[in-house]
Amino acid sequence: MRPLTALRTTALAAVVPLAAATGCASTDPGGAAAPAAETTPVAEPTEVGANKPRLAVTHDGGVLVVDATTLEVLADEPLDGFNRLNPAGDGRHFLVSTQGGFRLLDGGAWAEPHGDHSHYYTVDPELTDVLFEAEKPGHVVAHAGRTVLFDDGTGEVTAFDSAHIADEDVELRRFATPEAHHGVAAELEDGTMLVSDGTEESRSGVRILDADGEEITARDDCPAVHGETVAADEAVVIGCQDGAVLYTGGELTKIQSPDEYGRIGNQFGTEASPIVLGDYERSAEDRSSTVALIDTTTAELRLVDLPAPYWYRSFGRGPNGEGLVLTYDGALQVIDPVTGAITRSIPVTGAWEESEDWQDPHPNVVVVDGMAYVTEPATRQVHAVDIEGGEVWKSADLGVTPNELSGVSGDVEEHAAHEHEGGAHTGDEHDESGE
Repeated sequence: MRPLTALRTTALAAVVPLAAATGCASTDPGGAAAPAAETTPVAEPTEVGANKPRLAVTHDGGVLVVDATTLEVLADEPLDGFNRLNPAGDGRHFLVSTQGGFRLLDGGAWAEPHGDHSHYYTVDPELTDVLFEAEKPGHVVAHAGRTVLFDDGTGEVTAFDSAHIADEDVELRRFATPEAHHGVAAELEDGTMLVSDGTEESRSGVRILDADGEEITARDDCPAVHGETVAADEAVVIGCQDGAVLYTGGELTKIQSPDEYGRIGNQFGTEASPIVLGDYERSAEDRSSTVALIDTTTAELRLVDLPAPYWYRSFGRGPNGEGLVLTYDGALQVIDPVTGAITRSIPVTGAWEESEDWQDPHPNVVVVDGMAYVTEPATRQVHAVDIEGGEVWKSADLGVTPNELSGVSGDVEEHAAHEHEGGAHTGDEHDESGE
């Protein structure tokens, strides 16, 4: 493990004006996007009776914003290249990993707390000019009211309050890992930062830093370290080629796979459960039909066999902590995380398989407000799945072939409505290197 002095950390009090670096527009107190020039009209927000969850869907040439309750396409913003999606952490915005960095997509729906209730508003969705510059934008982790970005091209980490993501003077916490690598970082409620460590050739380190950037603890036995997720009681799990590393109670614990090669590369946690769902590969070549369940209270790993293989973007967690995996047979498998039993198998799409190119369109799964949404590139559709009812509630044609999928609630995210006190969440980005 290389010494911590190789890290550089900026003071938390330092304010780095985002607009100065990107020329972005700010937002007004009402939440609507401010005009880029005096002659540009600004749409007035419309007050609505409840939160309006939104989906974002990438396709060849752009990104859609979809009303998650009606499945109506609200906007189709042009954007070239292969783009990636993440919720920004405030319940309203998405971050699009694209050329030049992380670009802010406004889903156009949000909530404003007012005493014991909230008021809900909508505007037309839009791809904004706000850009967090990055050489190679990678993981986005939103957790506890903080959003953390990792630049794979430089190893730089940028963190800020999720609620202020669109502010031109948003306060940024920045530092860099010793060397650039395909990495990840996450900030916990007390300002503690978990960060991966490695190089472009290999990576195996996990560090825990306090709010001042001082190392609390570290491990260097997590080969091909990848992804992260947060479960109940802020237990954090990071995947390894031979298992996982758990951070809880101030300690890092290695959880060994039962197989010599037992890679957990993508993890899916929820605050509703202490058990983390992960993919599990016994071979780098063969498609897996086995998933991992990691109990963060006991540091134990259980393997569950599914009826068919899956791919890394076909995972989700239900409203009660259920594990969700869309398998090649087109069924959404519902897994009891405590027993490992498959409690329900919901037919959703036609049969499908993962192609050799991970950037090709494949079915994606995301859960928003307790509803599971599944894209089906073969039919150019999106399906809303009632997890508890065990059936597809609604389907809609998108008019384009969907690729990546993400969702936001249109509501106040926990911790994101107030200032951060002290110092995501699914780390489901794909490692195209195969490490």
